Formats: sequence, C-alpha cells, structure tokens
Amino acid sequence: MAVPETLERIAVEVPESALEMFESAFSACCRAVGFFLDEASGSWIVEGVKEAGAHEAELEASLALARMMTGVEPEITRGRVPAGGWLARSFAGFPEQLIGRRFAVRGTHIGAPALAGRTTIVLDAGLAFGTGEHGSTRGCLVALERVARFHRPRRILDLGTGSGVLGIAAALLWHRRVLATDIDARSVRVARANAAQNHAAGLFRAVRADGWTSPVLRRHAPYDLIFANILARPLAAMAADLARNLAPGGITILAGLLASQENWVISAHRRHGLALQARVAEGAWTTLIMRKRKA
Repeated sequence: MAVPETLERIAVEVPESALEMFESAFSACCRAVGFFLDEASGSWIVEGVKEAGAHEAELEASLALARMMTGVEPEITRGRVPAGGWLARSFAGFPEQLIGRRFAVRGTHIGAPALAGRTTIVLDAGLAFGTGEHGSTRGCLVALERVARFHRPRRILDLGTGSGVLGIAAALLWHRRVLATDIDARSVRVARANAAQNHAAGLFRAVRADGWTSPVLRRHAPYDLIFANILARPLAAMAADLARNLAPGGITILAGLLASQENWVISAHRRHGLALQARVAEGAWTTLIMRKRKA
C-alpha cells in the first residue's frame, strides 16, 4: 500500500469512562487507532495516526461529540511523524505473538519459518498498527481456541472485523466460509488483503456494513458463531439483534470491553436468552463466551 511521506499523530489522555467515545472519535478519521493504560496516572492514552492535514472537519466534529457526550475536555497533542518512522515503530511494536496453544500472529516483516503446530496469521504491520498484542484480540483468539473444543460452526460472522484477524483465524481453523463486516471501508480493504496474504481469500468475504441494519447480515443469518470485538456500549446496544440472528445453541465471542464493564454486557445479553460460558482475561480486557439457549 502506498504511504504518504508525512503522517500526523494525535493523542488525548482521558478517564476510563470517556475511553469509548474518544476511541470512536479517532476511528472516524484515522487510519490507525490505539489506546493504552497509563498505570502511573490511571488514565487512558488514545492515539491515532492519519495523513497530515486530512479529515480535519471530521476530526473536529467527532471530538466535539465526544466532549459533549462525556463532559471531558482533554488537551489534544499533535505531531508530525515521517511515514518511514511510523512503519519502523509499527515493526518494532509488532513482534510475533504466540497466543494460547494454537495461534501465532506476526507481521509481514518477519521472515522466519512459521512455528510447527500453530496456525500462523500474517498481518501487514503498517496496517495493523500493533493489533497483534492488543488484549481484546488476544482474548478472542484464546476464546476461539476454547470454543473449538466443543463447537463446530457452519455459519460464521465476524462483526466489526478490523484487520480481519479473527475471521481469518476461524476460516483457517475450520476451513469454513466466514462473512466479515465493518462500517469502515478502509478496514474492509485491509481485511481482504490480509485474507489473501493468509491464503484464505476463498473462505473470507469482507463487506462494508453498518452493523445489524445491513441486509447482508440478516440474509445469511442465523449464525452458529459470531465474533463481536467492538466496545462495551455498542455490544450492549446490539444485544437483541445479535441474539435474534444467532442460531439456537450458537456461540458469540464478545470483546473490546474492560473488566469493569463485563457485568453490563453480560446482563444485556442474558435478557435475550444468552448464557455466559466462560471469561478470558487479558490485562485490563475481558472477552466473554456466551451461548444462546436451544429451543
């Protein structure tokens, strides 16, 4: 992928209560977004990378909405980052990740032979921006490994696919077709490229879709397995739609939530007939495995 000569890093420091809104604000206009806990202060650092000078109106509108919704007025720090420096940083921050007993996630910059006995997923580090070590991604892959012990889904949905890593992992694991969706057209292109990189293009269909409002999701329902690695607020809001489109006895893997938010998300899905099967903790992040009751 062609990379512009100069990129811009923008960042804010916010309390946990405002993390979701500011992450969403950055996601609306940045090509890559990350966030991490500053253990010294207890605050969260949200940072994004975008083309210098691009999408300024979208950024300001998204930040204004985040301020209004949270009542938080963080200082915004900005700085230019040469594209080569950003890619070097991405490479350095994206070593091969061994996840659970079954998976390995690595960047295209790693040329060593794949490890025997593991399903290796290769992502473009310049696009993935360190997703190989994010707690929610790791938690989902560990959850997938657990689910594979007792569940063999035929219809699989990766909702909010991002880099495509979860859907690709499922396609390679079961040799099943996966429908992957994302609201961001750039993420869809990245996911398709990553699927091709992993020789899974024939099993992995990525399309742009705005959540459950999209006819393509409903047309392929019900699903036996649904990944939803998003954020706590939209997970809770979409619980009824997810339950409606999950087959009886089907499994959903829910992630993108902090440990402090898990009870909220569990309660939202229990109201629609799903039962908690297991939790996976990865640092501050929790992944939930929930199952729909059989008729």
